[in-house]
Amino acid sequence: MKKIAFLVALLAAGVAMGRAQESRQDISLSGFGLIEPFMASTTTTQVNSTPAYGALLSYRYMLSPSTALEANYGITYENSIGYYVNPNHYKILTRTQEISAAFVKSFVFRNWNPFVEAGPTAVIFLPIVNSGTTTLDSKQQTEMGGVFGAGFAYEISPSFDIRAEYRGLLVKVPNFGDTQLSSNRWYVISAPTIGVAYHF
Repeated sequence: MKKIAFLVALLAAGVAMGRAQESRQDISLSGFGLIEPFMASTTTTQVNSTPAYGALLSYRYMLSPSTALEANYGITYENSIGYYVNPNHYKILTRTQEISAAFVKSFVFRNWNPFVEAGPTAVIFLPIVNSGTTTLDSKQQTEMGGVFGAGFAYEISPSFDIRAEYRGLLVKVPNFGDTQLSSNRWYVISAPTIGVAYHF
């Protein structure tokens, strides 16, 4: 009887220790929109675009219960960036990629976990050469900048949570290697994001 009681106590302690160990990593898959603002330069160039939609894959490693490092890769399907250079109009169909890293600070309120983040990013603008692109001189362009954001995670189980976030990408307005399309301006691309994370 003492052996059985000892085994039950040992098993209960093992379960308690297992639950006490928190997940230190998670991976998430999200959908996002990419919204580039209208931008007028100090010269004659004006830039506007249509929204783009894509997917974002993120990995977080917890440094502590409330801080983490995050790595992201995102890609959009397609959008159109238009340039008005008086008196000409140019349109470039674009696929956009993001590679970024961030420091994440979280706050815990029961099942709600608000967080903020910031870090460096590289945004790759990939022109799509087809009938929707009106200038054939456009070239792939990579712009370095920063990413920042704020959002919340809602825990639906110990292993899964739903995340919603506003993310901003601060980069230089692309010119696709064509100097006549240069605006010499920076802008913030808005990227509202929602997805599901798995903790392990």
